[in-house]
Amino acid sequence: MQIISTNIAKPKTIMFDGKQVTTGIYKTPTNAPIYLEKEQVRGDEISNRKVHGGGFKACYLFSAEHYPYWENLYPGFDWHWGMLGENLTVKGLDETKIYIGDIYKIGSAVIQITQPREPCSTFGVKMGSQAILKQFIQHGYPGTYTRVLEEGYVKVKDTFELIEKAKNSLTTAQMFKLLFDKEKSQDLLALAINNDALPQRKRDKLRAYIS
Repeated sequence: MQIISTNIAKPKTIMFDGKQVTTGIYKTPTNAPIYLEKEQVRGDEISNRKVHGGGFKACYLFSAEHYPYWENLYPGFDWHWGMLGENLTVKGLDETKIYIGDIYKIGSAVIQITQPREPCSTFGVKMGSQAILKQFIQHGYPGTYTRVLEEGYVKVKDTFELIEKAKNSLTTAQMFKLLFDKEKSQDLLALAINNDALPQRKRDKLRAYIS
């Protein structure tokens, strides 16, 4: 895997449900390295800290390979890296092959794969249709949030070095499907609720589906 774009956002105000809302989803490429801090990317706008940023959502990665799918569905936009709200656009990121808890060295930072991105209404506003939320779920390739275990700079062309493979885990794609399946796999639930790379609150919610 290799970074092909580093992206951050300035605060932008949009209208949603008749109210003004500030968001950091309008990310654009930077021309310089970015610094991964423990709870966010330095200089990146995080407006709603209940659902963005923090220890388990410090940085968001999305695959460059999935861009053509979205460009085809929404051809009316001036597409650029960062359009999907990611801090790092990554070539070769495959949600079916990365596992919750995997640890990577990238640039001078060390990150850990945590949880897939769950689409929100702000994403729908940006793309001009709330239908994109269902489309995002059905497509099944959500990118991934990460923890930052060691702060540091990352830049375009940096590659990911796997330094610790997660044990008894599930892939990001499996985790994403688990979140939205009505009939949830008991085997995957067991893997998820015992994985400390996931926030305790999410693990507690999933525990309710154990039968």
